[in-house]
Amino acid sequence: MGRTKEIPPAARVYTVCDESRYLVVRKVPALGCGDDLMRLFATYGEVEECKPMDAEDCEEFTDVYWIKFRLIANARFAKRKLDDSVFLGNRLQISYAPEFESLSDTMDKLETRRKEVLARSNPQKGKSSVSQVTKPALTQSETDYQFHRRNAPITRVSSDQEYFGSSSMNQTVKTVREKLNKIEESGKQKRSEASSQNLQTEPDLKRTRVDNRRRI
Repeated sequence: MGRTKEIPPAARVYTVCDESRYLVVRKVPALGCGDDLMRLFATYGEVEECKPMDAEDCEEFTDVYWIKFRLIANARFAKRKLDDSVFLGNRLQISYAPEFESLSDTMDKLETRRKEVLARSNPQKGKSSVSQVTKPALTQSETDYQFHRRNAPITRVSSDQEYFGSSSMNQTVKTVREKLNKIEESGKQKRSEASSQNLQTEPDLKRTRVDNRRRI
């Protein structure tokens, strides 16, 4: 007996054995809308197959479709969102189809659920495993390099010292230094001249005070 709007759907508890990545969708309008139905379900995850079930009994002017998701989590999400939803004027009826599972499908489903239960029952396990990861130990050469880098003496070279092996290079460095010194001195001289001119051209804001008091 099909469901109607007046009769609310009965509550049902699903176990991991009832769930499946295979879904059977009933009350699909018989309008050749298989591609539209597949695009709708593909919004909730990757769909591997979507085909009509011609041998399945169905209501008049409706079709039944068989949908295979890649992941059971996507199938669970799609069923939760689309069951009893309106599609082209009809309310879809979606149910799991674990009878189409192979042995490997069932094993993968049980293993996935086992990992989910362990993750929910011990949420700190993932954090502790990350915190326990340590960096690999340094080799002897790397340790010596780090020690030398931290304790290496700092040597300072005087600006007048010739530290190039070539005399031409030392002469070039000397010439560049002399030019830089001249530029720095000229800049200081211009700044001092500008400041002195500003002081000279600054108007005298002080005025002589006139005594207008009346004397007796």
